[in-house]
Amino acid sequence: MNFRRPTSEEPEINLIPFIDVLLVILIFLMLSTTYSKFTELQVTLPVADADATRERPAEIIVSVTADGRYALDGQLVEGRSVDVLGAALREAASQRKDPFLIISADAAAAHQAVINVLDAARRAGLSRITFAAQNGSHASDQ
Repeated sequence: MNFRRPTSEEPEINLIPFIDVLLVILIFLMLSTTYSKFTELQVTLPVADADATRERPAEIIVSVTADGRYALDGQLVEGRSVDVLGAALREAASQRKDPFLIISADAAAAHQAVINVLDAARRAGLSRITFAAQNGSHASDQ
């Protein structure tokens, strides 16, 4: 007679399916991840390859200098506030039929100066806005 107690087998975890699932997830994450270095992002503005523009009588040209001064159709605007620029834009727009605004900003101009021009244009009721850029072949000459 066998008087020994039956030994119960200890349960064991099968790790092979677990490892298979982890490898599939790892491969998926590796393939779907984009590798970009935002700290090395360098932007040089403005340069564009475009045809030469033609003269339009309804255009209003706002120039933004590197130090944040504004010129409206070649005339320097006194002051740098959005209200002063908006009043000047409103006056220039009242003299033209269906005007549109061309923003010609220096490449070294502060982003805030260009945003101020956009805000002044909104206050003046100008909705047709474009940006001027130099041709890419001329950018290397200067």
